[in-house]
Amino acid sequence: MDKGITRRTFLKHSAIMAALPFLNIDNLQSLKKGPPDRVGTDMVSTVTSVCEMCFWRCLIVGKVKDGRLVKIEGNPKSPSNGEKVCARGNAGIHILYDPDRLKYPMKRVGKRGEGKWKRISWNEALDTVAEKLKNIKNKYGPQSLALFPHGHSASYIKKLFEVMGSESICEPSMYQCRGNRDMAYLLTFGDTPGSPERVDLANTKLMVFFGTHLGENIHVSQLKEWIEGLSKGAKLIVIDPRFSIAASKADMWLPIRPGTDTALILTWINYLINIQGYDKEFVSKCCNGFEELKEAVKHATVEWAERITDIKAEQIKKAADWMAKYKPHVVIHPGRHSTWYGIGDTQRARAMAILTAILGAYGRKGSIFLSTPIKIGKYPCNIEKEDNEEEELLRDKWPFNLPGTPTADIIDATITGSPYPIKAWVVWGQNTLQNTPNQNRTIKAMEKLEFLVVTDILPSPMTLYADIILPEQTYLERYDVILVNKHNKTPYISIRQPIVKPLYEAKDPYWITKNIAIRMGYKDCFPYKDVVEVINKRLSPLNLSIKKINQDGGVIIFKGKPYYEDAEIPEFYTESGKVELYSKEMEDMGVDPIPVFEPPQPPPKGFVRLIYGRSPVHSFTRTQNNIWLHNEMPENELWINDKLAQKIGIKDGEYILLENQDGVRSNKPIKVKVTPGIRPDCVYMQALFGSPSYLLRCAYNSGVSDTKLFTKIVKDPVVGTMGLRVNFVRFIKNSKVIELPELIPLPPELRKTSGGKNG
Repeated sequence: MDKGITRRTFLKHSAIMAALPFLNIDNLQSLKKGPPDRVGTDMVSTVTSVCEMCFWRCLIVGKVKDGRLVKIEGNPKSPSNGEKVCARGNAGIHILYDPDRLKYPMKRVGKRGEGKWKRISWNEALDTVAEKLKNIKNKYGPQSLALFPHGHSASYIKKLFEVMGSESICEPSMYQCRGNRDMAYLLTFGDTPGSPERVDLANTKLMVFFGTHLGENIHVSQLKEWIEGLSKGAKLIVIDPRFSIAASKADMWLPIRPGTDTALILTWINYLINIQGYDKEFVSKCCNGFEELKEAVKHATVEWAERITDIKAEQIKKAADWMAKYKPHVVIHPGRHSTWYGIGDTQRARAMAILTAILGAYGRKGSIFLSTPIKIGKYPCNIEKEDNEEEELLRDKWPFNLPGTPTADIIDATITGSPYPIKAWVVWGQNTLQNTPNQNRTIKAMEKLEFLVVTDILPSPMTLYADIILPEQTYLERYDVILVNKHNKTPYISIRQPIVKPLYEAKDPYWITKNIAIRMGYKDCFPYKDVVEVINKRLSPLNLSIKKINQDGGVIIFKGKPYYEDAEIPEFYTESGKVELYSKEMEDMGVDPIPVFEPPQPPPKGFVRLIYGRSPVHSFTRTQNNIWLHNEMPENELWINDKLAQKIGIKDGEYILLENQDGVRSNKPIKVKVTPGIRPDCVYMQALFGSPSYLLRCAYNSGVSDTKLFTKIVKDPVVGTMGLRVNFVRFIKNSKVIELPELIPLPPELRKTSGGKNG
């Protein structure tokens, strides 16, 4: 059988079919799309906007009948997602009409965690919030106010905190997701990989994925390009302990031992140098520190990597040979969620960036492409940032600072009061209780607070501990973001705007923040009447306005320049103006200037490592209460290797309890999926199920919470992010602990590690 033809035919059909749970299927010949002004036979009005069901922010069109939203589709003028939206995007309707929505401001009347409040007016709520925050700031200083923001709706409250001089700001996208990756690429190329990542999957000849779960984390525009690239014949290598959807489409699946990715990458770098398979011209013209790199990776032989990674030497060589053959048209996907093991996370991303560089796979067709600068006006604030007189900041102990302060450090300071007290939290659209390891520690911190205010759409677990709850409008009811997508080969600008009139007493984030700021004495930071005026002001340098964007179908497209010409030398915003293979900046801060492999702590005897990932129908915890998506996937499941399952007598479909290394048990039993598609030294589950908020009728205790089992805290020594794959579990069946055999012995190099500390 001709493998190439079979695979190409497969990709034309089954890859699209595999996408059906999360892709619009109007491209199938058997189905036809209706006219844009109708849903079925009903006439509708249409409004363009920007989705917020995940961070990808696809462009959408809402269809409205008699003032009610009845359908969401992709905006056909979008250069990224086009007419496609995922299951979550379609189901946005049910966040708007969720009966559990927060409908009006409330004040706590019971103990924290009880979930007892009384309804209050907006004036009382805003007066209380402003008075409490102002008094705490005046008494303890600006760092005593901590902000946990998420999403674009939190951009205004972030501005207020920045003006007040608080560095106690923590976004999950930085400290529980991609912060260490961004810093690694910034130190190497002088730029981050972008969001969305600037990967030219449609035109590449070889894709290399390190645990990149396309097909499960969706990302519609990138998924479309991925399918297009595969359909054109691009090869795919997937490095992952689990046979993911991406791995099922791969030419080569490398089921790596968890935590050994850096060893594999250093070996590939060494091998490519030895066979002269790197891009000599790019390295010569554009890179610093090649000789130092060559010397530093000499120890990383294929034989060494085989022992460490549990990948056959022949496969390691074959993968590197493909990289040499197809360079520079290679995408080493930088990934997104990269807070894996704490130890070595930034250096793993650095190694990926260095591998990209020596292949010349930057700014070329089929590699990491260039962004296009699009400059809108700055946020209009007429107040300078207040001076920070603190001698010591939490963030200063890390060699390299991401925006804000690490989550774990804010929680520690809240509990201990050191190096300064943190007395108030403002939580804006973030579920800190479920996105941060060691839930009991987070609860302990909240119980120490003098004041906690939560702004959200639904009664998340954080609202149970709030003193004041402020109901925010959904993304379908408000203006709040100018989407400047410079990380697209065809860059564009769009706006989020209301598709329907707001429900209940919910308010938009600009209105809420402005009214708090005025009461705190920061009126001049919000000098405009409303968010519409702000958006138009920021668009004015480009001679654009909300009206103009709407006249153009909801999107303004710019000409991009994704690739540099062969004769050009790319510009890199590093100190030397070149790619830093050897980072003098890191060396000056006492950090290894070239990545060194540091193994994570191995599983204790009788335990396996717990890893996790996304589901095609859920994003974070925000979709768990959505009735459409809940019906598609009401619970998660635990992947267990078939050989291990046979040894210990566990069958597919049965339910077992999990217990972690600290004796913490899962909130309920989890359904088992027995499969050869995962290594026996780890188990896998879909993330962020099992909400502890009993006010969410669909999400409450639905499925098993992975974060409840995350009690161990290991921090990345470069930036302070927390590793989320450092916990281990064993199985309990019929009230008895099951003894787990070691099916894959560890080499001596991996048996002694520093591990990490419990939080």
